[in-house]
Amino acid sequence: MIEKEELHKFCLTFVTERISRIYKNIEDIQTSLSSETKSSAGDKHETGRAMLQLEREKLGQQLAEAEKMKQTLSKVPKEGSNKIVGLGSWVITSKAEYFLAISAGEFKAIGKSVYCISAATPIAKLLFAKEVGDTVSFNSQEIQVVEIR
Repeated sequence: MIEKEELHKFCLTFVTERISRIYKNIEDIQTSLSSETKSSAGDKHETGRAMLQLEREKLGQQLAEAEKMKQTLSKVPKEGSNKIVGLGSWVITSKAEYFLAISAGEFKAIGKSVYCISAATPIAKLLFAKEVGDTVSFNSQEIQVVEIR
């Protein structure tokens, strides 16, 4: 039996590893920028530096996004359930199971799949504030809320 806390831990591991990868990439770029010396091919050198700067900026944006995900996850309750779907709900529907927290992909265990999704995803927006027995229409399919954990 999967526990809600396991889903939370899966999401936390996902975001923590993502942040670590981004920091490592930023560190690699910093090393490249500081080790690159002025060569006789001036324009080529400047182009290379500019590309590295752009990549560093892009990574900075990804880092801010990942930190925001981590902050959102810190607000997600690890235990308990509600009668109404909200942030931190594990929603079992007639089509799939969803954990509404952050977009961390598919959690697989004991032959089960639970999709860890952000509140901003289209399906999550439809499920928010629904109760057991409610039905939503998504991609021309009727999906019923079977259980909320």
